[in-house]
Amino acid sequence: MSRTMSVSDSIVIDVVPSAAYEQLSDPTAMGRWSPENTGATVVGDRKDAYVGMVFEGRNKRGPVRWTTRCTVTAAEPGKRFAFRVHAIGARRPLLPGAIATWEYRFEQVDGATRVTETWTDDRRAWPDFVANAFDRVATRGHTFAVFQARNIRTTLERLKQALEAG
Repeated sequence: MSRTMSVSDSIVIDVVPSAAYEQLSDPTAMGRWSPENTGATVVGDRKDAYVGMVFEGRNKRGPVRWTTRCTVTAAEPGKRFAFRVHAIGARRPLLPGAIATWEYRFEQVDGATRVTETWTDDRRAWPDFVANAFDRVATRGHTFAVFQARNIRTTLERLKQALEAG
């Protein structure tokens, strides 16, 4: 069975694109909305997003915790923010490899902003049957595409609620 390599979803939030971008381009804030991410630490002193910025994300799924190393690949204020996940580990991201790319696009619509979140599976070297077997163990029965589609919907709904509440 071939696998779905990318999933995305969108939501309209009653804020300007720059406000949505400002929140989502801060990796330390993602834990506020994500059902898995619990926060991040930016490597270096500069805190505003820029291409090449590195951060380590902390994640939790049930009792399992892990850390990822990520590098920002797009930082266009009010338009686009993206990063690739390229290392993983329990306490420290010691195991390198292409894991995933996350992207956020911001589009002004009728005085509000359509935020589109996209997850792309970067494990292209993995045979489909191996990835599907691993995914079902790691997500308790789902492919990562199905699992991430649910996570994206949850993240976007929580983001909308937080930003519209001020």
